[in-house]
Amino acid sequence: MAGSPPRRLLMTGLRQAASAPAVASMRVADAAPAPLPKTRMSAPLLHRLFIVLLLAALLAAGVWWLGRPQAVAVVLREIDRGVVESTISNTRAGTVEACQRTRLSTISGGRIEILAVKEGDRVRQGQLLMKLWNDDQQAQSAWHLSQVATARQRVDEACVVAANAEREATRQAALRARGFVSGASEEKARSEALARQAGCQAARADLKQAEARVRLSQVEQGRTVLYAPFAGTIAKIVGEVGEYSTPSPPGVPTPPAIDLIDDSCLYIKAPMDEVDAPKISAGQPVRISLDALPGRSFPGTVRRVAPYVSAVEKQARTVDIEATFDDPAAAGRLLVGYSADVEVVLAVRDAVLRVPTSALLEGNRVLVAQADGLLAERRIRTGLANWEYTEVSEGLQAGERVVTSLERAGVKAGVPYLAERAAAAGGK
Repeated sequence: MAGSPPRRLLMTGLRQAASAPAVASMRVADAAPAPLPKTRMSAPLLHRLFIVLLLAALLAAGVWWLGRPQAVAVVLREIDRGVVESTISNTRAGTVEACQRTRLSTISGGRIEILAVKEGDRVRQGQLLMKLWNDDQQAQSAWHLSQVATARQRVDEACVVAANAEREATRQAALRARGFVSGASEEKARSEALARQAGCQAARADLKQAEARVRLSQVEQGRTVLYAPFAGTIAKIVGEVGEYSTPSPPGVPTPPAIDLIDDSCLYIKAPMDEVDAPKISAGQPVRISLDALPGRSFPGTVRRVAPYVSAVEKQARTVDIEATFDDPAAAGRLLVGYSADVEVVLAVRDAVLRVPTSALLEGNRVLVAQADGLLAERRIRTGLANWEYTEVSEGLQAGERVVTSLERAGVKAGVPYLAERAAAAGGK
């Protein structure tokens, strides 16, 4: 049955009261901000952000990689102990010279009649080398010889007559003493003896003149003949049989007829800088090297230091020194004119710490290869030095390695290195 009106009103009020909170909450919800997107909606944004960050990291790594110091290949030498010498060397190439060498020419000119030797021949002292035509001088010499013979005969004649006259004067003096002849006769005999004696002396003087003329003719012939002044080897001949040979007057650069060399005794002549000349004296040890014998050196001794300075145009002023081999046979057969270098040893120190001279930078600095793979610059204190080694008194220790390939690009302090060849320092 239907309820009464009061009951229906009560039920309606209760339903409205129950639904009021829900309506209020829906209104509050409508007034609040919109909620954040769900997780599945933000994934693409996070992916793009990750890609951007990755690209930025790769770009930064590439920039660092391209800008990083590149490792350079270097040649290293290990510091060790050994001999260090203080030496000086010639400024220009020296020359192998013969102790005796003469360029011979006849004193007078003429046509070559006899050429008794050829280039390369070994000759003995006094041997005939060349003779010019001198038949006229020989004829004149023969004439002077005949005059000598005539003069000798006249000497014999005059001196025999003088001896007879002397005996006659003696006999006249004896007769005068006994009263057999007069004093006038004795005086006449004595005068005759003296005159004959003077004639003998004059004949002897004529003989000496004739002999002098012979010697003069022989000297004249000697002006057209060449003999070897010493034993040696014929290096060069200028002229052939039948050609005209011209003498070499002083100051005129005429080629000599024969160049004679005594190659049994050789020495080295080398120019040294005038600044080094006061340090050099006779008797100092040297090392001699020859271009013809590469890789070898020979001990020697300074024989002579020139007492003057050579001033050649457009060249440095130098002082010539002469050095001899301590063992001439060690170098074998050398040719005169070989180019040679002389290294004069001024001082020697043994078992000292040394660095290759090629590793030194200006200001006595070196590049040391460190264990961390980088090159470091270090200043050192040096002592004796030569082209190969320099003594180290402070700044390095035995076993450390230094760079010797300083001329390569990029070799400097602070860069990483790559050892191309790590070799222990050799030497004496």
